[in-house]
Amino acid sequence: MVQGQGVGVRGDVRTSIVEAAARLLREDGVRAVTTRGVAEAAGVQPPTIYRFFGDKDGLIDAVAEHVMATYVAAKAVTTSETADDPVTDLRLGWRTHVEFGLANPELYALIATPGRSEPSPATTAGIEVLRTRVRRLAAAGLLKVDEQRAVAMIHAAGTGTVLSLLDVPPAARDLGLADAMFDAVLGGILETAPAAPASNTSSVAITFGTVLPSLPALTDAERTLMAEWLERSLAALRAGPTGTARQ
Repeated sequence: MVQGQGVGVRGDVRTSIVEAAARLLREDGVRAVTTRGVAEAAGVQPPTIYRFFGDKDGLIDAVAEHVMATYVAAKAVTTSETADDPVTDLRLGWRTHVEFGLANPELYALIATPGRSEPSPATTAGIEVLRTRVRRLAAAGLLKVDEQRAVAMIHAAGTGTVLSLLDVPPAARDLGLADAMFDAVLGGILETAPAAPASNTSSVAITFGTVLPSLPALTDAERTLMAEWLERSLAALRAGPTGTARQ
């Protein structure tokens, strides 16, 4: 019982620190998020922060995960849109990403800053969600590029769009830019007239890759070998007849 109470107290202290840091970041900006400032706002000693988070980057990562989880949960409750279609699902995810960035400019700028030794866990989790959405597109035979390229294109475009909008005063922002960029990315990753099943060689190979893990009567070694062959074929398709990668 005592041990359980100790765990609960530790969780409460950690939560109070994260919430205090998020509040300082939201109200006073990144310069206010110092170890001393957060400790004072949370009512703890500065060494407590190092004990829980290691360093300031660890604290920022925890804040990012907390704020993002809260935001996504609120969106899930308030939205009435459905995402049965994989393209609609991807569009909803894009809009949530952009809206989160605009609603949390200081935090977004911190987790999107290049040069970090490791990406923020919140960013990593977001990319994994994006991979799932892209996998649905591939399984439906809609992709004309491989999944890895599609994820990279969407992630780069989404981050660039948010940072570009944040660089403009709110009153002067062209909010239609986000939808325009999304449509541009779709044009680069989707077949213009998807068939069912897809007949384009690249589309067939990409779609096949999504079902490879569930094919029956194959050993793990055979699946691995087949995946290597498939990746080699996709690389050749990307390179084209000249041997240079197509954009």
